[in-house]
Amino acid sequence: MTVITLSGYRKTVKWIRAFFFFGLFAAAGLLLLLGIGLLSMKLLGKPEVAVPQSTLYFASDGQVIGENHAGEKRYWVSLDEVSPHLVEATLAVEDKKFFEHHGFDIKRIAGAALADIKAMAMVQGASTITQQYARNLYLTHDKTWKRKILEAVYTLRIEMSYSKEEILEGYLNTIYYGHGAYGIEAASQFYFGKKASELTLAEASMLAGIPKGPSIYSPLASLSKAKERQGVILREMEKGGAITSAQRQSAYATALHVVGEHPHEDAETAPYFRNAVQRILADKLGMDEQTIALGGLRIYTTLNTEHQKAAEEAVKQVISEESDIQPAFVAISPNTHYVTALVGGKDFTESSYNRAVQAVRQPGSTFKPLLYYAALENGFTPATRLKSEKTTFEYDNGHGIYKPSNFNHRYADEDITMEQALAVSDNIYAVKTNLFLKPETLVDTAKEFGISTPLKPVPSLALGTSGVRVLDMVNAYATIANGGQYTEPVFITRVEDVDGNVIYEHAADEEPRFDKKQTAVLTHMMTGMFDETLSSYASVTGASIAKNMTRPYAGKSGSTAYDYWMIGFTPQLAAGIWTGYDNGQEITKAEEKGYAKKVWVQFMEQAHTGQPVKYFPKPKGVLALDVNPENGKLATEHCPVSRKMYFVEGTEPEEYCTDHLPEEKEMKKQKNEDSWLKRLLPFY
Repeated sequence: MTVITLSGYRKTVKWIRAFFFFGLFAAAGLLLLLGIGLLSMKLLGKPEVAVPQSTLYFASDGQVIGENHAGEKRYWVSLDEVSPHLVEATLAVEDKKFFEHHGFDIKRIAGAALADIKAMAMVQGASTITQQYARNLYLTHDKTWKRKILEAVYTLRIEMSYSKEEILEGYLNTIYYGHGAYGIEAASQFYFGKKASELTLAEASMLAGIPKGPSIYSPLASLSKAKERQGVILREMEKGGAITSAQRQSAYATALHVVGEHPHEDAETAPYFRNAVQRILADKLGMDEQTIALGGLRIYTTLNTEHQKAAEEAVKQVISEESDIQPAFVAISPNTHYVTALVGGKDFTESSYNRAVQAVRQPGSTFKPLLYYAALENGFTPATRLKSEKTTFEYDNGHGIYKPSNFNHRYADEDITMEQALAVSDNIYAVKTNLFLKPETLVDTAKEFGISTPLKPVPSLALGTSGVRVLDMVNAYATIANGGQYTEPVFITRVEDVDGNVIYEHAADEEPRFDKKQTAVLTHMMTGMFDETLSSYASVTGASIAKNMTRPYAGKSGSTAYDYWMIGFTPQLAAGIWTGYDNGQEITKAEEKGYAKKVWVQFMEQAHTGQPVKYFPKPKGVLALDVNPENGKLATEHCPVSRKMYFVEGTEPEEYCTDHLPEEKEMKKQKNEDSWLKRLLPFY
């Protein structure tokens, strides 16, 4: 039994009194601080509702080539001009107690805080509409405590200064709905081609789900995810009594026609190029969509407006409007790897799918230069001979059989040089080379050249049967043109924030991945596709456009039943184009098969107008020798055809061609006559 003494009792009373007064003073202090804080906020007045600044895109010459739609694509509407369905859907999914709280939902905050404490990180949000509005107007979307505190301050100021209706109206007019649509009116026009006041329940519930993640829940990004999100919103509306079960089911079952087009679309420069720039800002520089679109950024790009104009004109003039063939075109400056022009399709307003950076298609024979670089590194020379004949290849220890064929089934039926094999695009030579090196060698070499798509180490890889991206292929050719100096394609040189601070600047980081001498040899080999002295059993593949060329070019064409390519370069510029159907349809019309080469040569000639004619460099240690291209021997004055070939010093042929000497001709003639007589003897 505990006995409480009088002195003990007095001490207990004393401590209780002390705690009481301490608590009283603390509460009074907190109330005083809160009062001062609220008074200060009141004295500050209404926080300004500032319209975010547009992001501007600049070409390499400083010309503005695009502007994110801060004005044209945000159409402010009053709350009574918004469909009640949209208002109810937004409240149901974003803030059910919006009209009851004073900027903060204490129950949601407590739940989120508990989740954050358990995870030891900010994993769950509990933002009300007012908090989101404050964040959209004044703050970043970073999950930091500093931002949370500032957000709370701005939330209180907004709640003290504006009515609930004004806050909701502002929120609906500033939230981002994806695809450049800011605010509900722009979103309604873009997705459904109608005013926000005309939105049906089905349309409103679809739109209300997009702001959570425009790149995820937009019906143009993923219809399945958009429908899933719509279902969540309709169920929340039903739970809150805004709609009935029958209305929910009807709305969800309604098939919606998504327009996906802004009214009065501006004809801005290089939309596919800017689309690629935006992807880089998001994926590589880590910027969120709203900052990119309305952060007041100044983005300085590598675009050459003259090159872009030449590319777009070539596509428009060559590819028939009636044709469904789509192009993907890229031009890159070899010295810097700057992307100077890009076309991702015939018409951005009809299809924003960027084929130049997104599509993965088989490159056909444009893949062969990568193979022949690997061959040069492994002992081959332009004069190395292999037999061109109809061949069945066995691989994988006899478990695999591959039967390639040459174009139109034309074979030399004798040994040919690698120089000629590349010029006429002999498939048998290529597959033999690939198997000799082992297909894994080609896979590794292609990756070194920047090919980022998966490649299968099979014999047919030499003929370009694994899908690649146009951007990667053109950059690989630019690497060859640059003497083996590799870097990733560059789209952006500098990014400044709204205050002019540089937040990103490109730093040149070229890497000498390939041998300068061997790339010079390969480059000269690649000029052979335009040299008709290399035609024999088959024509060189560039013969049809050689007459249109006014300067030296190196390149390679390629084709499959579904894809036609042409990639090539000068010392100043590399460019490449793919043409084909989006649905993988076979290309059967002769005219459509010629689109790629015609667009390429027209662009290259136009892009080089006024530029000096430059010849490909021959580094020290590389020899240029006259060679008979048919037998790979040093040519003499008696050879009917010869071509200048490049060799790394020490690998050049030493034997002179004697096939065409006068005495050799007589000997061959006599030998043929003797053989003819021998064949006749049995008949006598």
